[in-house]
Amino acid sequence: MIQLSKLGIDSLNAMQQETMQAFRKSDNVVLLSPTGSGKTLAYLLPLIESLKAGQPAVQALVIVPSRELAMQTVEVVKQGGADIRALALYGGRPAMEEHRTLNGVRPQLLVGTPGRLLDHLTKGNFSADSIHTLVIDEFDKCLELGFRDEMSQIFAHLPGVRKRFLLSATDNEEITRFLPEYVRLDYLDSTEAAERIEQLYVSSPQKDKLETLADLLLSVGNQTSIVFVGFRESVERVAKFLRERGFVASSLHGGLEQRHRERELFRFVAGSTNILVSTDLAARGLDIQALDNVIHYHLPLNEQAFIHRNGRTARWDREGRSFIILGPEEPLPPYVVADKFSVSHSTRSPQQPLWSSIYIGKGKKDKISKGDIAGFLMKVGGLDKDDVGRIDVRDYHSFVAINRKRTSETLIRLRGQKIKGIKTIFELMK
Repeated sequence: MIQLSKLGIDSLNAMQQETMQAFRKSDNVVLLSPTGSGKTLAYLLPLIESLKAGQPAVQALVIVPSRELAMQTVEVVKQGGADIRALALYGGRPAMEEHRTLNGVRPQLLVGTPGRLLDHLTKGNFSADSIHTLVIDEFDKCLELGFRDEMSQIFAHLPGVRKRFLLSATDNEEITRFLPEYVRLDYLDSTEAAERIEQLYVSSPQKDKLETLADLLLSVGNQTSIVFVGFRESVERVAKFLRERGFVASSLHGGLEQRHRERELFRFVAGSTNILVSTDLAARGLDIQALDNVIHYHLPLNEQAFIHRNGRTARWDREGRSFIILGPEEPLPPYVVADKFSVSHSTRSPQQPLWSSIYIGKGKKDKISKGDIAGFLMKVGGLDKDDVGRIDVRDYHSFVAINRKRTSETLIRLRGQKIKGIKTIFELMK
């Protein structure tokens, strides 16, 4: 079972409690709930309960729209201390490599993107005979990304499935195509999360809003913020401007290579950057638990996009703020009720994050663990326990956050050193 205390969670909300009961009692369940309401944990808790740890066969599949969500879902299972083996499957890496990992790990739970899961199923890389539960997380996003045919084919490959669970942040007529009969849990009209978000707008005297954005970020200090823009090119332009002004910012969009996306996202969630500039790619499927501000640099396409963006903040009963930056000729969208927030121009330097991130060129395949990395950094790098932050160990490399003030001296100490007798690369991620 997943232990909530290990995830830093005290209790479940009403939606999660009702979802757990529905999952236990019903075969087909559809949960409609806003972004950021805790849907992933709502299905993971009862799903893990239904799996047999002693049975080395795949018993459940979870379909997700992105590789980031696949990895993060598996990480929740691991961090929660569940005694089952979970594995993420996604594109951007060789399928043969995943096949070998499947044979070695023998997971009870697979979480993956539709195309990659279907590829493994059609090739017979894992048996479907023991699979009794199928979950589609962010069903509406899967449809938006064009995965309907892949999902239909996955359904056809799993005739023995007894439970089907669809989760979506919007209602959709396609649901009945996948589940003709189901128990419906509708929390879309819930205003609980929205009430915890303070909505504000900032007026920019110029059509180019960069200066106003910088002033706004200076006014919120060291708080964490996602800056949403409308285009990939805008991500690069805005992030470049902020870095030139001394801000520490990550950038994210669909045109980046997977390796780059992983680095940028880790830096943000680990606290090595306090600003993430992104397209709507960051509006869904990212597990960012404690975000202070959502900043709409470009206006969202519609109300639904606005809701999804705002869903990044005020998660798990926290409070957050949503800022819209309006140009001289831009009106406030009719679906937004917001108060004016005034910023003044400042020449002071931006506050720096408390952490920096280091790339280590070895990972799970080299038998490296989080404990190995933490111990190595304290023994060889001279760091104290409190100087080591988040650690992510991937198959062939690792990321770790360390105290920013001690970064230079630590890298000097690590130069030429071996971790578990293996020579590797230690470099600052920037």
